[in-house]
Amino acid sequence: MKSKTDLHSENPIEEKIKRLPTGPGVYLMKQGRTILYIGKAKNLRSRVRSYFRKSGDTRYAVRFLASKVDDIDVIVTANETEALILEDTLLKKHKPRYNIRLKDDKTYVSIKITMQEEFPRILVGRRIRDDGARYFGPYASAREVRAIVKFIRRLFPLCVCSPHEFRNRIRPCLDHQMGLCAAPATGEMNAENYALLVRGAVMFLEGKNKELLRGLKKEMQTAAALHNYERAAVIRDRIRSIEDILEEQKVVSFDCIDQDIFGLERSEPAGDKEGEGNLAIVVLFIRGGRLVSTRDFIFIDNGLEGSEVLSSFLSQFYRKTEAFIPKEIYISEHLADSGVIAGWLSERKGRKVIVRRPVRGAKPGLVEMALANAREALGKNESLAEDASIIALESRLKLSALPRVIEAFDISNLGSTEAVGAMVCFVNGKSCKERYRRYKMRTEGPDDYAMMEELLTRRYKDKAELPDLILIDGGKGQLGVACKVMAELGLRGVELASLAKEKAVSKGTGQRHETGRGKPSVGERVFRPGRKDPIFLKEGSKGDLLLRFVRDEVHRFAISYHRSLRGKAAIRSILDDIEGIGRERRRQLFEVFGDIDGIKVASLTELEALPGITAKVALAIKKKLE
Repeated sequence: MKSKTDLHSENPIEEKIKRLPTGPGVYLMKQGRTILYIGKAKNLRSRVRSYFRKSGDTRYAVRFLASKVDDIDVIVTANETEALILEDTLLKKHKPRYNIRLKDDKTYVSIKITMQEEFPRILVGRRIRDDGARYFGPYASAREVRAIVKFIRRLFPLCVCSPHEFRNRIRPCLDHQMGLCAAPATGEMNAENYALLVRGAVMFLEGKNKELLRGLKKEMQTAAALHNYERAAVIRDRIRSIEDILEEQKVVSFDCIDQDIFGLERSEPAGDKEGEGNLAIVVLFIRGGRLVSTRDFIFIDNGLEGSEVLSSFLSQFYRKTEAFIPKEIYISEHLADSGVIAGWLSERKGRKVIVRRPVRGAKPGLVEMALANAREALGKNESLAEDASIIALESRLKLSALPRVIEAFDISNLGSTEAVGAMVCFVNGKSCKERYRRYKMRTEGPDDYAMMEELLTRRYKDKAELPDLILIDGGKGQLGVACKVMAELGLRGVELASLAKEKAVSKGTGQRHETGRGKPSVGERVFRPGRKDPIFLKEGSKGDLLLRFVRDEVHRFAISYHRSLRGKAAIRSILDDIEGIGRERRRQLFEVFGDIDGIKVASLTELEALPGITAKVALAIKKKLE
């Protein structure tokens, strides 16, 4: 018969579980000194034991995790709320392998109206402060927020300039000319009328659209009664724009309250192996009954219970001090600790918050919508994984997000007067030719920096459809120009890089040298804002290959356009000087004879055979070309 000492040596984990407390707390599963997994529990002994029952959980990841664990530490807390907070703190500190981790690299975007100022501004920000301003959101996409702000400013032209610019402005800004700013800084609008614009913008963002429309219609009727038809027309256009956008927005709840909806889905397992498959969590942001934004999160699926994953996710999701907490939170999983999470969030918000899995009414439909979006996110992620080049590029350049949309720019200026600029666009690592753009440069003289500034300004002045990464063909100087343009246009959140190709320089002599067969030794370098040293491209790297391909494509596109314009200029200089030769005659000549050389060798009889070419015109063509 074996002694207790023998049993302990054979089953140390089982013996340790028997001695665990039955109260709330946090458990840390370890392999040696490495923490593999951190969890919280209402009953520590019961929860930990569930991982090691032979007749219990049969999922591979759970069995695999249990087989790796050789020690368990626990921290007892006074209640479940303390366990919830402690778990989140330990996750941030230890970053265990088997927990899902929500990165802190991206906060949500909000719309800010500086109500504490005499003439409030409308801004986009990522941090919510107690500064007297009104904040609206959150929104997951900065691009989406900029589009909303632009729409609001067309309806209610609020200013955006800094207090310093406001105080020192002498003439109305360019935004005023575009109808985006009422120009109160130069007295174009008084404080009383400007306050009406601010009130309208706030009501629109609050979702009080019926009340807003009633007020605008009354204001329009008053203006018409006073024969101020110009003002009445402006208000009429605002009403129509608001009605149009309300038709586009999807009403998903008639409760008219703020809600967050969470859906968790798993991809189909590809086999009984660790790390197979992904897990997606999608959040629907509903504000005032309307779906305003969504955000998806993709994790490697370690096979742990869905309720456990979602519980940990919620505590990480709302832990930020600036995180917006809605009144109602609906989830796709039943959480044993949903009451604890609701209590914690209620304390943070200062009013009651509901966290539950709905089973009746319209709410299950909202959760199903979140689940459908989660399935869609998994599908997109799997298709994205087929081309890992943009993932490699994100890591290579240390970008803040995947460069799903890349726009690249180049100038072609071969000493001629036909200088051109070109832009190509790549979406998910593949060229998107319908978004290519060509520009005739207006800058005089061979100044590449000035032309690059013109090119970028013309592309981004309307701030529409911004890419994730802007790639410039050039070195530090061109990158500096790009940074300057972005700052002047007030564009933030767009990554910049420049790719330069330079001949190698001998360390000994400082002279550029050539390698085999007279070919120059080339070093390709990427420059990034705020980084002193360049990134040298490597052979065979997927991210570097994509960069080269994008750069070569924009160079090809610019050169082809440049050659096209030079060819057309040459044709015009020869044929357009001949009396009787217009666009249609010129087209016929090239269709029949192919090019200038073909026209030159054609006989007078062949030329006169074309409709509209008289003997006199044919003779003039021959003399001109000879």
